[in-house]
Amino acid sequence: MENKIVLKFGGSSVESIEKMQQIVQKIIRKKEKYQQIVVVVSAMGKTTNQLLDLAKQASKSPSKREMDMLISTGEQVSISLLTMILNEQGQPAIALTGFQAGIKTAGLHTKNKILDIDTSKIEKHLDSGKVVVVAGFQGFNEDGDITTLGRGGSDTTAVAIAAKLKCPAEIYTDVEGIYGVDPRLYPYAKKLDVISYEEMKEMAFLGAKVMEPRSIEIGQKYGVVIYVSSSLTENGGTYIKEYKKVEEKSITGLSISEKVMMVTIKNFPNHSSDIAALFILLADNEVNVDMISQTPTENGYINLSFTASADDLDAINEVLGLMGKKYHDIETVKNINVVKLSVVGSGMRTQSGVAADMFKLFADHNIDFMLVTTSEISISYTIDKKLMKKAVLAISEKFGL
Repeated sequence: MENKIVLKFGGSSVESIEKMQQIVQKIIRKKEKYQQIVVVVSAMGKTTNQLLDLAKQASKSPSKREMDMLISTGEQVSISLLTMILNEQGQPAIALTGFQAGIKTAGLHTKNKILDIDTSKIEKHLDSGKVVVVAGFQGFNEDGDITTLGRGGSDTTAVAIAAKLKCPAEIYTDVEGIYGVDPRLYPYAKKLDVISYEEMKEMAFLGAKVMEPRSIEIGQKYGVVIYVSSSLTENGGTYIKEYKKVEEKSITGLSISEKVMMVTIKNFPNHSSDIAALFILLADNEVNVDMISQTPTENGYINLSFTASADDLDAINEVLGLMGKKYHDIETVKNINVVKLSVVGSGMRTQSGVAADMFKLFADHNIDFMLVTTSEISISYTIDKKLMKKAVLAISEKFGL
């Protein structure tokens, strides 16, 4: 019998009492194999969105501290109900909020990061034979305030607890594992049996929605083997871990990020201090800038383009407003009808010609792109939303995804 494991169940897995009862059966079966189990759960179904809607009705600009207080309640409902069902089924269990579980965080409200976890209370309950059900997505800061970790934060909670307990983590969701491309975009997509931390982290950063990037970073740093599978079936899933491939494909996967906007600032001063001021202001407003391109103009200025999350539209508008007051000649254009399409593969390090193959593929299928960036193991393109399906199909067929 193995010692410990952390199981995480997403919102769709716990969206009803009936589904929670199915989850409880899975947990009880796991108890036959593992002596100690920690279960991390998200809020039920669309609860978080419903709470956000309520906040909008209550206030035009609610305090982020109070937003954290509000949306953290979703997970408290889940852990309470799941624990009740476990106890009803004869499996002793206890529910812990992020605060009770010792999850210490820091950063801006609604976007906190885990600093450390004092697992003493979790371990005390595990040693007494209980399944410990922990609220994902939340913690507490140095002021004792409730905090949340941003979208996908329950993954981070689960992997961080597994790192502290030195055990594997299993992430259960509504998909059967990690695919080379989202099956909703390409129905013939192949499921991967295993993927490296590096490739999964890159795919997650570039838009793959199955895992949260910070959770992969923690897994890689502490050597947590992560298994991703469906909560609804017993079919095999995908392992995320360090491993060496016998023969590497040039491209392992394709990611799409749809909530993207591209901003172009025309007639911007071509001085490093002015460019720095713009990006410092964006950073101060928590805008995560992604792709950047600048081109000189004949009059000595530059046209500067960058992409960011469409969720940051309000913050970007605020920054552009300040820039407009300072630089009267600039023009700004915002394009929300774009997606970022990225191909990822550690084989790119050793195989030349991947970029050439991609450019030729785009040319053959009349797919125009606006921006392109590369890393050691990825190439990303900004393209028009209308071309997304055509591009996904062409790439998936060409590279056997």
